[in-house]
Amino acid sequence: MKDFLKRTFSKLWQSSNFNHKLTHWLHLASDDYVQRHLFANPRYAHPKRLTRHERQVYSQNGEDGIIAEIFRRIGTTNRFFVEFGVGDGLENNSALLLITGWQGLWIEGSTASVQAIRSRFAKQLHSKQLTVREAFITAENIESLLAEANVPEELDMLSVDIDGNDYWVWKAITRYRPRAVVIEYNATFPPEVEWIKAYKPDAVWDGTMAFSASLKSLELLAQRKGYVLVGCTFTGINAFFVRQDLAGDHFYAPFTAEEHYEPPRYFLQRSAGHPRTMVDFTTEP
Repeated sequence: MKDFLKRTFSKLWQSSNFNHKLTHWLHLASDDYVQRHLFANPRYAHPKRLTRHERQVYSQNGEDGIIAEIFRRIGTTNRFFVEFGVGDGLENNSALLLITGWQGLWIEGSTASVQAIRSRFAKQLHSKQLTVREAFITAENIESLLAEANVPEELDMLSVDIDGNDYWVWKAITRYRPRAVVIEYNATFPPEVEWIKAYKPDAVWDGTMAFSASLKSLELLAQRKGYVLVGCTFTGINAFFVRQDLAGDHFYAPFTAEEHYEPPRYFLQRSAGHPRTMVDFTTEP
């Protein structure tokens, strides 16, 4: 077996498209893992669970599909989103919503990323379908940023991914009541553990395990804010919450970290098959 692997990788290494072949092999391996451990796993078979609905278009993982399924179940109202930490706009949780007609606000702290957004999404910015704001988000300024952008108090979706003070920023949002919330959790900590990164207004992620909060801490915060935990991405990165008055019997209970926690499977992360770009589209009249 060892000799076979050595011969195989030797041939690949000598090939001019080694990286392409290796990437293809890794994709096949991750697809096989997902098929065996997600789609063939009885744990995820119940129709009220969300994980089997994962689909990746512009999202980092399967968030696009889960978000679509959440709103298929609870419906939409104003189809307005707010997302913090959107990067250059081509890999986040609301880009797909934008190109399918939603309206919203992006807040991003990187000047280079905001410049890229202004270039790529000039049409949406000009039409006011999209607003982008360059700002470093804190618990102290978040509600004023939303107010300045005329965000509706009962928007459909809020997505929070700022690699640090996620918990504290969501906690500070009291005036606004999104119908669904997507927020990054720290899957390093098991589902029964309460852990929250200590708040510092100027905190940035240092690349370590110290970011955001454990799923249990977010679950408890959500309860106090009137939300329930309805699922997580299979990669163990984002958690999904729905306002309690809307959840009804649409989602799998109990709405606890112990039930919905997914461990960190960061090895499954990958970019979409083709490089992302902002696309215009139409449908038959």
